[in-house]
Amino acid sequence: MSPSRGGSAAIVVEDVVLKYGKTVALDGLSFSGEEGRVLGVLGPNGAGKTTAVRILSTLLRVDSGHASVCGVDVARDPHGVRRLIGLTGQYAAVDEFLTGWENLEMVARLFRLSRKQARERADELLEQFDLADAASRPVKTYSGGMRRRLDIAASLVAKPRVMFLDEPTTGLDPRSRVGMWSVIKDLVREGTTMLLTTQYLDEADRLADSIVVIDHGKAIARGTSDELKSMVGGERLELRVRDRSKLAAAATAVEAALKEAPSVDVDAGVLRASASRGAAMLPDVIRELDEAGVRIEDVAIHRPTLDDVFFSLTGRAAEPETLNQPDETDAAQPPANERVEESA
Repeated sequence: MSPSRGGSAAIVVEDVVLKYGKTVALDGLSFSGEEGRVLGVLGPNGAGKTTAVRILSTLLRVDSGHASVCGVDVARDPHGVRRLIGLTGQYAAVDEFLTGWENLEMVARLFRLSRKQARERADELLEQFDLADAASRPVKTYSGGMRRRLDIAASLVAKPRVMFLDEPTTGLDPRSRVGMWSVIKDLVREGTTMLLTTQYLDEADRLADSIVVIDHGKAIARGTSDELKSMVGGERLELRVRDRSKLAAAATAVEAALKEAPSVDVDAGVLRASASRGAAMLPDVIRELDEAGVRIEDVAIHRPTLDDVFFSLTGRAAEPETLNQPDETDAAQPPANERVEESA
C-alpha cells in the first residue's frame, strides 16, 4: 500500500503472517505510514493491533512477510530499528517508587548518555510534559494522566524518529485524554512519525492523517477519515415525528420530496434517508410534511462518523479496552512460540 499523501513511508508492513499454533494472529496484514504523519490503527479487541506493534518494535518475529521502519528491516536489523523508535505500551512502564525525574534520568543512562546529559534531558522532558512541579514526587502519587505523560517522555529520551503509541489514552479521564492529544500533536509538529492504536474513534478522527482498520488479523479498510466515512454513504436526513400515528404519512411525504423511501424506526418515531443535496433539500421535505399535516419534533442532517464506518466494516460497535483487558491475540501467546529478541 502506498502512503496516503505521496511522501516516503516510515512504517511498512507487507503480507505479515503470525500464528500461535492453530491461532492466526495476523493473516497477511499490510499497511504503511507516511513519515512525519500520524497513522491510526483501529480494530476491535483481538484484531491484532498490539501484535502488529510488537512486531514493528522488534519484540516478535513474523512467520512470513516483511516489516520495516525508516527502511530498516525489523527482522534483519532489530538493533538498528531500536535506535529509531520509541514505544509506549498499553500500560505505563514507569517505576512507581522512583520520582519522575529519577525515572527519566535512569532511562537516559540506559541509553548511555553521560550523567550530565541524562540530567539535562530529564529536566528538558519534565518541562516539556508539564511535570516539572512533580519531578521530585514518587510516581505512585501521580494521576493516570501524569503517569501516561511520563511514560511517553521516557520513550522520547533518545529522540526517536518513530513513536508507537499502543492505546495511549485507555483509562484516562476526558481532561487527561485531551491533554494527551495535545502532546501527540506537538510531537508530530516537531517531525515525529506516529503509529497510534486506539478504539476511541473520536481520537483517530482528531489525530490521524490516515487510518487502517484491522479485523481478524487483516487490513479491511484504509484511507483518510473522510475517505473511510464516504464508504458508508454521504449525509443523512433524520427527523422525529411528534405523533407516531402519522409515521406512514411522514414517510410518504419524505419520499415525495427526496424520490426515495426513508427507513422508519417505529419505536423511536424516527425516519432516516440519504441527503445527497445536504441542507438544500430541507425546504422540500418541510413543505411536503406541512402539506401532509405532519408535525416534527426534530430534524437534522448528519455526516457519517467513524463509528458508522467501524460498525459497517466489522459488524459491531467499537468498545474501548479496559486497563486489564489486553489485545486478545496477545493475551494467549504460548511461551514456546513467543520469539522475543534480546534487549538492546
